[in-house]
Amino acid sequence: MFLFEMLDNSILNVALPTIGRELSASTTVLQWVTGVYAVVFGGLMLALGALADRVGRRKVMLVGLVLLGGASLATAFVTTAEQLIAVRAAMGVAAAMTTPGSLALAFRLFDEDTLRVRATTLISTVGLVGLAIGPTVGGFVLAFAPWQMLLLVNVPIAALAFIGIRHGIPADKADELHRDPIDGTGALLGTAAIVLTLVAPTLFVDAGTASLLPWLTTAGAVLTAVLFVARQRVARHPLLDLELVARPLVSSGLAFKAAASLATAGLGYLVTLQLQLDLGWTPAQAALGMLPQVVVLIAGGAVIGPLVTRVGLDKAAWLSAGAVVCGLAVYGLLGRFGYGWIALALMLVAAGMRVVGVVAGTNVMRGLPANRTTIGSALVDTVGEVTTGIGIAVGGTILAALFTGDIATSNWSTHQTTQFRDAITWAGLALTLLTAALVGWGIARACRGTDSTTPSPATAPEGT
Repeated sequence: MFLFEMLDNSILNVALPTIGRELSASTTVLQWVTGVYAVVFGGLMLALGALADRVGRRKVMLVGLVLLGGASLATAFVTTAEQLIAVRAAMGVAAAMTTPGSLALAFRLFDEDTLRVRATTLISTVGLVGLAIGPTVGGFVLAFAPWQMLLLVNVPIAALAFIGIRHGIPADKADELHRDPIDGTGALLGTAAIVLTLVAPTLFVDAGTASLLPWLTTAGAVLTAVLFVARQRVARHPLLDLELVARPLVSSGLAFKAAASLATAGLGYLVTLQLQLDLGWTPAQAALGMLPQVVVLIAGGAVIGPLVTRVGLDKAAWLSAGAVVCGLAVYGLLGRFGYGWIALALMLVAAGMRVVGVVAGTNVMRGLPANRTTIGSALVDTVGEVTTGIGIAVGGTILAALFTGDIATSNWSTHQTTQFRDAITWAGLALTLLTAALVGWGIARACRGTDSTTPSPATAPEGT
């Protein structure tokens, strides 16, 4: 299912110009064609993860796969941009039902951390392959087939996944589920907070800091997040048990995941703009310029197992998170001086992210009881989605604040070029500081976990 998520996102971007022409869609509408998926996906993961922990991860995944296949098939009958947005929203619901369960089911199949790391590594590697080949496959398909074929590819993927899970994975055991009622109020507040948080960065980038709308959206996100936390503290059966989130292994894993997602998204956004707007590369050349990151992300899977075996999960997380921070620092301090430094930064961040993403997810799952694994996986994915948006917002906001004039124009003045490069430097350093703070928090929590007497997931009481 990670393959579907990554392939779907990367392959659709290639077709946006074609979709815009055929469906007479504006730039804003096209933005929602891609954005609605992420918003629905991120917003519903916690609520649907909680549901899966109650009724069964396997059952929820199978229903989600049926929805995915049906929504993808409906693409063949789309005639307007609004219909396509509705289809993409349905696919976001399906992804929220299936993606967290993938990690939870893989984690349940193995008892040893080494095997769990291997399974998580395999899942992430398959997804990253989809991310890497998506644009190439999309361009090839568009050369001889309509754009609808790009989304229809999800139908056989969903069918194969359904067959594999239906016949290859046993049903959830009753003692691995729990029967507490779902906190409906908490689910609504949590979904609202996540959706507003995901929408706000796009508004900041599009409307700018002078517009009132992104600030109101941000205020709404903060307010609903505060209300969600307050609700979880007093609810008899909270959607998300904050005591579980506060466990050292869980909180450290989430901090590492947030750091990796923030760095990868922020750096990718800045580098893409820099290569095309400052260095004057074509979109195709810019895609090749990102190749060092893609290669390291895919090839890095071979390093994860040996590294974890040699130094252990905790040290592997610290080392890889440190590489992410170093990569951002290289970009912030030296990225303006040429592509060589940019490539080095991309490789360092990719190498660190490749390891820390796997280790972070494993640590979160290790720190939770067996009957909370799906919402734990959903929490990891949600943190990744939210911090991805924040990373883009940081870069976009600093660029908007420091650059005067139309950034997309092809004839910058010398002053505008200096402004852009200064903005790149400050944005890179801001991302470095934010990421370093998250990594520092993660290391501190992990160290506390080493000395903690918190019950292991296998022995934790049923109601914790």
